[in-house]
Amino acid sequence: MSTGMQFGIFTVGDVTVDPTTGRKPTEAERIKATVAIAKKAEEVGLDVFATGEHHNPPFVPSSPTTLLGYIAAQTERIQLTTATTLITTNDPVKLAEDYSVLQHLADGRVDLMLGRGNTGPVYPWFGKDIRAALALTVENYQLLRRLWREEVVDFSGEYRTPLHGFTLAPRPLDGVAPFVWHGSIRSPEIAELAAHYGDGFFANHIFWPASHTKRMVQLYRQRFEHYGHGGADQAIVGLGGQVFIRLNSQDAVNEFRPYFDNAPVYGHGPSLEEFSAQTPLTVGSPQQVIDKTLGFRDYVGDYQRQLFLVDHAGLPLKTVLEQLDLLGERVIPVLRKEFAIGRPAHVPGAPTHESLVEAARQSEIQEAS
Repeated sequence: MSTGMQFGIFTVGDVTVDPTTGRKPTEAERIKATVAIAKKAEEVGLDVFATGEHHNPPFVPSSPTTLLGYIAAQTERIQLTTATTLITTNDPVKLAEDYSVLQHLADGRVDLMLGRGNTGPVYPWFGKDIRAALALTVENYQLLRRLWREEVVDFSGEYRTPLHGFTLAPRPLDGVAPFVWHGSIRSPEIAELAAHYGDGFFANHIFWPASHTKRMVQLYRQRFEHYGHGGADQAIVGLGGQVFIRLNSQDAVNEFRPYFDNAPVYGHGPSLEEFSAQTPLTVGSPQQVIDKTLGFRDYVGDYQRQLFLVDHAGLPLKTVLEQLDLLGERVIPVLRKEFAIGRPAHVPGAPTHESLVEAARQSEIQEAS
């Protein structure tokens, strides 16, 4: 595994009216803005860019691999991933193909986060039944894993037609499948699934208090150890988060308040102050963001990936790019340094294609001897 932590951003790709101007971007503008944001994230030294997957207005990222393939061509270093890929309503064969192609195009700079999404109506749009969501998740993921790992697959399940002698084309780059994270807001079953396979667990960490995230991550860590993948503190954990930064904290609060108050996801509910006190949302100075983010380790332990939401609720592109400058210049370098202090040597860093290839090579050497 690589050393240390990865820091990056994730987008949900919402098209939202800017409450300060009354202007709503077009879908084309929002998609192009997302590309600009990903390129800026690499430019300022972030490690990861993640896009959500949604199939309904007011969201635009219905085809993550198309978007990430386009971004891959215009970047060199940044890891490209999803925040989430819908394992329930997508066909596992198509997922295996799409992410294999993307992995080759991006020279391995690809992983993905599987999830069930949070939009009920999406199930019938793709011919699925929401009542089978968890069972679909388990069956589809079992097949996806096999398609990436086995040359010839025979499969019979409850939710799709059988496969007889099926071979995935193209095979994963260097024979190593993209690393998989399982994203969850509230389902212990997903923590269990991630632990069972020794995959990563990503706690959304946006709407819920720290106590909830702590319980979910603890469960995953305990079960990761139970299944023999390593010690509980060696489990692969990612966290979401939300920030809005200005050099002066009161400026940040004043500027962000109208966006918060009118945001489709949490507008017209708790006040900005209440929400900031009860969840990981941080609106303030670089130092306040640093302090609150470092506090996450107190309840989840040493972890591997930290992603921030910075481009939602109608914030204009110019503002988002300024946020990335502040993250890259004033926040992430300090977090890198501080999170490294006291991090035990046996705790793995975030998985990369290179680390997974090396692990596979070591495994072959051990088997041969």
